[in-house]
Amino acid sequence: MSNVIDLTGLPPERIVFAPSPLAELGAALHALSEPGHHPGLHGWVTATTAALKTDLADRLCEADFLWRSARSDLLLPPRPGATLAEDLDHMDTIDDERFVAAAFEITCSASYSRPTPSPLVDAEERARVREMAAARGPRQAAFTDRMLTDPDGLRVWVRRLFEDCEDAFFGDIWRRVGIQLAADARHKTELLRRKGLAETLPATSAALSLEEAQDGSGGLRILVDKLASGRTTAFADAADPGITFLPTSFGWPHLLFSHAPGWRPVLQYPVASPELPAPAALELVQQRLEALGHPMRMQLCRTLSRGPHTTGELATAFGITAPEVSRHVATLKKAGLIQTRRRGRYVLHQLDLQVVARLGSDFLEGVLR
Repeated sequence: MSNVIDLTGLPPERIVFAPSPLAELGAALHALSEPGHHPGLHGWVTATTAALKTDLADRLCEADFLWRSARSDLLLPPRPGATLAEDLDHMDTIDDERFVAAAFEITCSASYSRPTPSPLVDAEERARVREMAAARGPRQAAFTDRMLTDPDGLRVWVRRLFEDCEDAFFGDIWRRVGIQLAADARHKTELLRRKGLAETLPATSAALSLEEAQDGSGGLRILVDKLASGRTTAFADAADPGITFLPTSFGWPHLLFSHAPGWRPVLQYPVASPELPAPAALELVQQRLEALGHPMRMQLCRTLSRGPHTTGELATAFGITAPEVSRHVATLKKAGLIQTRRRGRYVLHQLDLQVVARLGSDFLEGVLR
């Protein structure tokens, strides 16, 4: 399962790598709302939450559907600025109908990839988003009503909220991580210039790859390995064609893909660091889970976890034929769950404990990606 971005005919200079203060603030706010997604940030989350003033904490709770379960496209600017103020100035240029629709496009929209009317002008859509907001609690319902009845006033409120976050904690964060993100963006830009997109994408994230059209047309598309389906083109925004990559320090394990109709596609990727494992392909995670779904293979894994065994030993231990053992072993080996080595005329099989230990986190990272 992949998301697809069609790049056919796109000039290389339209592929932009740049850090965004607003996008990084969105990632930090998400971590505060969902610390379970980010175990490496528990210390920072605890300290930051304890230091928040009550008024700011309450306001963040009101607006957290903009970044909690998913990230609003408003927080992923296609043309990022050098400062949070510049990003917020760009957000201010979005008209009210598009702004309000974008606020609800993921958490309250029936189909993210299909255009839906703005709740400011469509009564049915307005009733639906109110119902969805009410299910999240009275504060979110009140926030939604304010956005629908006074979008201009609410937009001023949102900007002030982000500015207060900058004063309270994000200013220090950006001074620390902004330099790192800018360096990563420069590195990717230079890699793109020297090596091309085919080498730049996997260097950006192992979940990204470039595919050429099979019909010989010369078409190119980016594949984003996520447990979701989406399709867009780099020419989605006719006024500003291209694609933007935003590095993030707070975003792992999420790889965000913004592709709402009429918006320039944006990808936010976690910057590489030695302590972050490379993401496993979702197809491989599925293959490993399916391999372990058979009761006999589970029993074989129990034995193989204790030490190396031959096919004959396994057949005797479980009362099945050697060919049956070989078929089960082949399935486990194809999924990368066991290792084999030859000792004289014997072939020994053993469970790869490190791979199995990673399976739970690989699955979790896959669904969070």
